Amino acid sequence: MLSNRAKYGLKALIYIAQHAETSVQSAEIAAAKTIPKKFLDAILLDIKNSGVLYSKKGKGGGFQLARPAKRILVGQIIRLLDGPLAPIECANPVDDQGRGQICADCSGETEDCQVRALMREVNEAIVAVLDHRTLEELIQTPAQVPLILRYDI
Repeated sequence: MLSNRAKYGLKALIYIAQHAETSVQSAEIAAAKTIPKKFLDAILLDIKNSGVLYSKKGKGGGFQLARPAKRILVGQIIRLLDGPLAPIECANPVDDQGRGQICADCSGETEDCQVRALMREVNEAIVAVLDHRTLEELIQTPAQVPLILRYDI
């Protein structure tokens, strides 16, 4: 499940990307997106420290994207704010040494775990969507989901 931290971070980044021609202050974002300002400040600081945002202090200061919105992946932002995308630890991809995570309740024979296999499939689907959508695509996509009418007879 997406945390409020990641949801607010994405909303803030979308807002900043929509106002790319100027610096945006956190108070403006908080008011526009109904996000608690103190919480938003902490989120924006983490995003800034990762190199996705930069900020200017003083008059005319605020936040701007550190690189073009078309080069910022949604999956990258969610991982930054929430950690791995996998629904359970053992479904995370293997690390650099070829090892995967083992759940506390597993015997170590993770290859035989049907739950892990299913959750790896779920993780692959999540990654396929989030790592192929950019911030630019989000600002160009209408927020409303189209109504699809279906008539069965």
